[in-house]
Amino acid sequence: MKKILKPLISVIAIGALSLSINIDKNVLANNNNIANTCDYKSASKKNPDYSTMNCLLTETALSYDVPPEIVKAIAEGESGNWRHFDMNGEAIVTADKGIGIMQITNQAGYNQDKLKSDIVYNIQAGVETLNKMFERKDLPSINGGERDVLEHWYFAIMAYNGTKPVNSPIVQATDVRNTNAYQERILQIIEKLELIDLTELPFSREDFQYDSNSRENIKFSEMNYDFDLPLTKSKYFFETNQKVSATTTNVKFRTRPSIDSPFDTLREGEIVTITGPFEYEEVSTKKNHFVWYPVKRSDGTKGYVASSYLNYSASTPTPTPTPTPPVTPPTTGNVDVTKFADYDANQYWAEDFKWAVNIGIISGDPNVKNPSTGKYENLLKPYTNLTENQMLSILFRYFKPSELASTIAKTSWYGDKNYQLATKYSLPVLGANTASKQAIAGKDITRGNFARILASMHYGKTVSQSEAIKFLRDNGLTTTKTNEEFKPNDSLTRAHTVAFFHRYEQIFNN
Repeated sequence: MKKILKPLISVIAIGALSLSINIDKNVLANNNNIANTCDYKSASKKNPDYSTMNCLLTETALSYDVPPEIVKAIAEGESGNWRHFDMNGEAIVTADKGIGIMQITNQAGYNQDKLKSDIVYNIQAGVETLNKMFERKDLPSINGGERDVLEHWYFAIMAYNGTKPVNSPIVQATDVRNTNAYQERILQIIEKLELIDLTELPFSREDFQYDSNSRENIKFSEMNYDFDLPLTKSKYFFETNQKVSATTTNVKFRTRPSIDSPFDTLREGEIVTITGPFEYEEVSTKKNHFVWYPVKRSDGTKGYVASSYLNYSASTPTPTPTPTPPVTPPTTGNVDVTKFADYDANQYWAEDFKWAVNIGIISGDPNVKNPSTGKYENLLKPYTNLTENQMLSILFRYFKPSELASTIAKTSWYGDKNYQLATKYSLPVLGANTASKQAIAGKDITRGNFARILASMHYGKTVSQSEAIKFLRDNGLTTTKTNEEFKPNDSLTRAHTVAFFHRYEQIFNN
């Protein structure tokens, strides 16, 4: 980990923050495999050439399921030009004792001599530290926290340097974006050297509480952000035979994996097919953060395209949205739920999801990474918790589909339409379209709050949680006998939700 933004020698200057973390030493045992993969001699006291260093950083990142774009940008910002050794063959150690390319400082469990002598070990220590930051529960999360989305690592990158006032995304005194914050600078490196345009996340000053004259950590007002924005997937997970598209005009279609090779051009949106694993720059003295994918055009011509200029969008085009059909009488669709990789006909929720998908109150998530297989597939995510806003989407698709479709958003906030209707029908929601309550809409909804909202919608008036759970029990929507057994404080999962709505349909609309 690091300390706070200290001038070094390159794009960003970074020092180190002393934190004590319990390290599983066995996790670092594969450094020889990575060195062999990249044809690097760990005993060397010289900085590897750029292609080899790109390989070491990329392969280590992938071994931890961390986007390589982020690891390479951190190494750039920490060490300046991907350097570990100085001209005398000694590891670079900064004034605050940050060691080597990843500037590891005072990390319990790591061999300090090896951090200096072994670049692969140093990189692995840095990537493992970053991974631990991503898994922390005391840092805010972005949307569903998918590991392959670059913007989802915003707070993990911040924590790698320290959650100090200097790294607040918003300058408290001026209410402007803090472009000098560590994580903002790392993201700038990704944009500059990986050639990827990232989405700026719209934080507000109220989200971060701190005393600018103190060294105390920032206090986060919000612990989850649900941004309805076009975020950016890592470009390192394309698979052989996957169809992808050119991101912009005049994308260079090269004869070899090198910026020095002859090229033709692809038009924006042109679809090509990945023909094999990515490759590193063949001219070792050329410094690229990106990698090269071998691809084939529709006419069979083969070549190479920089990973930065390929999009996932061609693989699974986003369908044109259609109005949700009315629920009463229910409309039966022809959706084959077995197209969802995580559908299981033997689970209690199997018929519930089949019903919910076919009447249009849920649609599943297309082309997302399946943590079980590592592949991009269509998923139902039955055991994922729902936010209040997501639950309202299902509620209004069921009870008021036409009204939901015709409601016009008054602002750009993603929950605007749902909360307009929640206000109209006096539902006891916790979120709202105000600066202080928008983030609540993106937090997990509890089973108790769900029961209140569903019962209030049914009765046309606000009811208490106790009354709501009694309503569910009395009508057979739940088999639990007491409020405590209903577990009102537990988070509501997608499987629970579709089960409740399916039972409601069977009891009240059949």
